[in-house]
Amino acid sequence: MRHAPDAATIEALARAAIAAMPPLFREHLGGIAIQVEDFADDDVLADLGIEDPWDLTGLYHGLALPDQSIWSSGELPPVIRLYRRPLLDEWVHTGVRLDALIAHVIVHEVGHHFGFSDDDMEAIERDMSPSD
Repeated sequence: MRHAPDAATIEALARAAIAAMPPLFREHLGGIAIQVEDFADDDVLADLGIEDPWDLTGLYHGLALPDQSIWSSGELPPVIRLYRRPLLDEWVHTGVRLDALIAHVIVHEVGHHFGFSDDDMEAIERDMSPSD
């Protein structure tokens, strides 16, 4: 690739990652929007206590699936935001394939949709890693 992928390419890779998920997950992801921005805005970074915008590659915003009910009508649909520039920076510095990196971020953010904490997802990833 001779140029940095644009937002449409990042979004297409994110949608491909969702399409590759097991059906049990995919059937609950139809209403999630994907948005690609260059960086998180200052308010988001402040809310998360993140000082460096290069440190945030993705963010889930919305009610977790276990918290949704008929009483939450009128809420905006859940959104996964991907931050293009930090993703590209991580891609260049780690050598991980871009599609694999985006899939990793998507899986992490989808975990929030299902109500998993960061600690839960780290434990799941540890359990999935082959032992040495």
